Amino acid sequence: MKRLFSILAIVAVMAFGNLQAATAPAQLLTANVQLLIAPITTTTIQEDVASDATEELSFHQNLKKRFIEGGPEFMGIVLLCLILGLAIAIERIIFLNLSTTNTKKLQQNVEDALNSGGVEAAKEVCRNTKGPVASIYYQGLDRADESIDAAEKAVVAYGGVQMGQLEKNVSWVSLFIALAPMLGFMGTVIGMIQAFDKIEAAGDMQPSLVAGGIKVALLTTVFGLIVAIILQIFYNYIVAKIDRIVNDMEDASITLIDMLVAYKNKK
Repeated sequence: MKRLFSILAIVAVMAFGNLQAATAPAQLLTANVQLLIAPITTTTIQEDVASDATEELSFHQNLKKRFIEGGPEFMGIVLLCLILGLAIAIERIIFLNLSTTNTKKLQQNVEDALNSGGVEAAKEVCRNTKGPVASIYYQGLDRADESIDAAEKAVVAYGGVQMGQLEKNVSWVSLFIALAPMLGFMGTVIGMIQAFDKIEAAGDMQPSLVAGGIKVALLTTVFGLIVAIILQIFYNYIVAKIDRIVNDMEDASITLIDMLVAYKNKK
């Protein structure tokens, strides 16, 4: 019996030794794999941190960086076009909004004053109302005592004057819209010329020599197009606003002549 226990003990010791011997290579392989993965993981983490740091740049900082990279020669001129164009556009928008009046209400007030107090009462209503429509009404009523034709000619003539005031300085905005991308394209051409000059001086076609000039060229073009797009939006709004006011002026002029005809017939 003792001999049987001795044999079983020897077999157990041998089996445990073989298990340790089989486990050791697996542990060694795992350690080697971890050593190989560690540099890759570290590199990936460093790249993620670098990309996060790049993404942390705000829009204004990135825009400022690109503006400086584009060069002050053409980028400054393009920026000046944007500033002047926005200044004129904002001034026109404020003026047009102040020139907008409730035309139907004005027509009703003038008609009531004309029927109750005559031409002078109607002119007083026009004096107290701002806008081109009220000014046209005043000029027409001022010639009402002469004849209907004289009043109509005064309305048409003063309508042209008011239209000129509405369209004042709008042509400058359209000029800056055309000028900004042209300056950008000029910067593109000059940047390409500089790139080829560097290639000629070096005598070799290296990407590092060409990249700087092409980058400047593309940045000036992009900024010129951005300025043109921004100003074009304002320009279209201004033109639409002017067209709306002019249509109100034309409708109001016809209504005024009809009111004067009816007033003359009552007399």
